[in-house]
Amino acid sequence: MKNPKLPTLTDILEAHQRIKDIINCTPVHTSRSLNHALQSQLFFKCENFQRVGAFKFRGASNKLERLITEIRPDIVATHSSGNHAAALALAAKEKHLGCQVVMPENSPPVKIEAVRGYGAEITFCKPTLVARETTLKEIVEKTHAVFVHPYNDFDIIAGQGTAALELLEEVPELNCIIAPVGGGGLLSGTSIVARSLKPGIQIFGAEPAGADDAFRSIKAGKIIPSINPNTIADGLLTSLGDLTFNCITRYADDILRVSETSILEAMKYLYERMKLVIEPSGCVPLAAVMEYPQKFKSLKTGIILSGGNIDFSSLSSFLG
Repeated sequence: MKNPKLPTLTDILEAHQRIKDIINCTPVHTSRSLNHALQSQLFFKCENFQRVGAFKFRGASNKLERLITEIRPDIVATHSSGNHAAALALAAKEKHLGCQVVMPENSPPVKIEAVRGYGAEITFCKPTLVARETTLKEIVEKTHAVFVHPYNDFDIIAGQGTAALELLEEVPELNCIIAPVGGGGLLSGTSIVARSLKPGIQIFGAEPAGADDAFRSIKAGKIIPSINPNTIADGLLTSLGDLTFNCITRYADDILRVSETSILEAMKYLYERMKLVIEPSGCVPLAAVMEYPQKFKSLKTGIILSGGNIDFSSLSSFLG
C-alpha cells in the first residue's frame, strides 16, 4: 500500500484556527467515584456537547471552510449513518450550500430527523457499503455535488484532531489518551496530536468486539473490511480507509476490543453517575478502561466521548 500524505500537527493547529469560532470548545469532566473505582484519573472530553451532538462537526466544518476557499461548490454530498451526515448538513446550511446525503435505511431515527432538520436531502439505501457508495455515485453524477468523505479525508482528519488538541491544552499532564474507532478519523487526528505534543503518551483506540475490523487490520498490516458487524455502537460500523489506516498504524499503540455488556455498563455509569447522555459508540473508550483496568491504573487518561445522539425511546431499553 502506497503511503498517502498524512496531516501533521501544523495542519491540525491551522484547522483549529480556521474553525474555532464555528465549533464549541467542549468541556472536560471528571468523576471522583469512577476514578476511585478504577484506580485511575479519567478526563472526559465531552463531544456530546459539540454542535450536532458529536465531534463530526469539527471535521465537516474544516472541510467546508477549505472547499469554499478553493472551489466554492454549490452542493456537497456524503454517505453516513448519522453524525457525519448531520454535521455536513449543518455546516453546508450555514455556508448556504446544498447538501445531499445517502443514509442506510436502518439509520437511527434521531439521526435521520437531525439531518432533515438541518436541510439536507436524504436518499435511503440498503445498509451495505456497496449500496451507499453506488447510490452516492449516482447522486454525484446527477447533481455535480462534491463528495465529502466521512473520515478518510485529509481535512476531515485534521478537523477531528482539534478535540484532542483542546483536551491536551486543558490537561497537558495526560499519560494516556483513548478514542473510539470506526472509520478512524477521530483516532487518526487524536493520534497525530497526542504523539506530536507528547511523544511518550500512550494512545489507544477502542472498538466493539463485534465490529473489530480496525483491530484485525492493524494486526494484519492491511485493511480488512468490516463485514456484517454486530454491535449497538452504530457509529463504529465502517472500515478504515488508507489515510486512517496509515495514521493509526504509525501513531497509535493498540486497539482494545470491548464487549457489548461493557459498552452498556459504561453508558449506564455515565448517565446515572455523571448525568451524561452518551450514545453507545461514544461509551466504547470508557468500556475499554473498565475491561482493561490494569492498563490504566494510576495513569491520567483522556477519554474522548464522541457523541450523544441517541433516540430517547431507546435509552430506557439500553439502560435497563
